[in-house]
Amino acid sequence: MADVRKGLIIVNTGPGKGKTTAAMGTALRAVGQGMKVLMLQFLKGSWHYGELDAVQAFGDRFVMKQMGRGFVKVGGAETDPEDIRMVEQAWAEAEKAILSGEWDVVILDEINYAISYGMLDPARVVEALKKRPEMVHVILTGRNAHPTIVDLADTVTEMRQVKHAYEKGVQAQRGIEY
Repeated sequence: MADVRKGLIIVNTGPGKGKTTAAMGTALRAVGQGMKVLMLQFLKGSWHYGELDAVQAFGDRFVMKQMGRGFVKVGGAETDPEDIRMVEQAWAEAEKAILSGEWDVVILDEINYAISYGMLDPARVVEALKKRPEMVHVILTGRNAHPTIVDLADTVTEMRQVKHAYEKGVQAQRGIEY
């Protein structure tokens, strides 16, 4: 087998916990190898997560930006036009970052939700992924990854929940879930 080196498209999806956490672990590994990482969080924005403070220690080698207002489209509610505008703005920044070649790894956190909620056309994402510079790695997270993105991806991991502490009434724990 040939020793092929190329930028990978990685998808972390599924109903279980750990999609963003896995992406962050890969980001830490990349930073440790001298690579530059950009993480754009498509929907997160209203809560303060511990990782926001942690990545500051890496300076410009690991940049994280919250691009949304928080979790959206709960139940059957109509999507707020402001959330759609913010997703469009996040996508514009993501596409520019992916195509620029300035970043070795670009993480599109929760982009799968934005696509599955109809806030972002998956064809636009696929088009940008196909045009990215050869050595740019892109990680897409969130449940319900679109089939066209799954087909294009090099590595897809589906997180499956076996059990979770909240089923026993345990609240989200600082340092573990946020």
